[in-house]
Amino acid sequence: MNARTYPAEFVFPGHPDKLCDAIADSLVQEAGRRERRALVGVEVAVHRHQVFITGRIACRDAEGINVDQVVRDVYQSAGYGDDWYPQLHQLEVTSNLCLGPLEEGEAQFRELSDDQAICIGYANNLVQTNHQPVEQWLVRALARRLHGLRALHPQLGLGPDGKVLVLVKEEGGGSDQRWLMQGFSCSLQQRTTSDDVALHREVRLAVEDELQKLASVLPGLSDTLPDQLSVNGAGAFEVGGPEGDNGLSGKKLVMDAYGPRVPIGGGAWSGKDFFKADRAGGLHARRLAKLVTQLGLATEAEVTLAWFPGDREARLVGIRVPRGETVSVQGISGMVDLSLDRIGEAFQVDDLVSVSRWGHFDSVALPWELQPKV
Repeated sequence: MNARTYPAEFVFPGHPDKLCDAIADSLVQEAGRRERRALVGVEVAVHRHQVFITGRIACRDAEGINVDQVVRDVYQSAGYGDDWYPQLHQLEVTSNLCLGPLEEGEAQFRELSDDQAICIGYANNLVQTNHQPVEQWLVRALARRLHGLRALHPQLGLGPDGKVLVLVKEEGGGSDQRWLMQGFSCSLQQRTTSDDVALHREVRLAVEDELQKLASVLPGLSDTLPDQLSVNGAGAFEVGGPEGDNGLSGKKLVMDAYGPRVPIGGGAWSGKDFFKADRAGGLHARRLAKLVTQLGLATEAEVTLAWFPGDREARLVGIRVPRGETVSVQGISGMVDLSLDRIGEAFQVDDLVSVSRWGHFDSVALPWELQPKV
């Protein structure tokens, strides 16, 4: 019987890389509110109390975007403030953005890819996980649950930063497929004066309860805990966030997508508007892969798209399915609109910061997750 173990990780909104992604996507959202075809390509870096932002934002009243306030809002919503460094008043924002309106005719040219890109999309037939790999679905759910401990148990002295890693054994197939969490580790920012024993207890209770809930949803998922749960295995973790490590936008590409089981195209999503080939193409590929499984054409699908500069729509390179299953590229290619026209506007959402923090496939209500009309 085939068995394989898959790893997956997730980080909290207070992690330095996720601070960068949220700032970048908050700027994408602000520009999109001013003009649906706004052009945004920004990069963000953080270190200690300093924030560096570069790139271009082109839309109506681009100069009116309060970049400093955007940064402070992201830090505050991630959990930084009076109790954890950096405090909001300590932040120093250095912006080297090219701000201004779209150039003449540039709005129309948004329908053409302004770069090359390779984009990968994945889906399986597990409705319970929203067609994601089980390990990625599981680690995100556990990260959300543990992130909530800070508000639920303030006496634990938890900070905004944290990360979770799981190892999930998968065996069997079809209706007999089973999953077992073989390993678990989390690193949660905590005051050294706080009770680490109490933290271990609350983590264990939270993981046990969440795993039981998930197992009740997904047949075949064991609710058995690993023999050992590692909590702050490297020792005290008080110095975290951008004080403990520098951060960059687009650094968590694998976590942003499907975890290490599925290859990535290589282009970051956060900080790019939805007319950018990397972001639009990644979501196009996801829609197409999801359609393949929802139509019952395959139990899982990995779709590869490519863009050449100047392309109006993505090129369907191939669809990989499990051995013994076949899907015709020609038969499926016309079922989803793979163009940038209209889709760039249709994919915009009201809370892109949450998407940047918890993933593009966290909710079935997101526009690219909806069943396309065929």
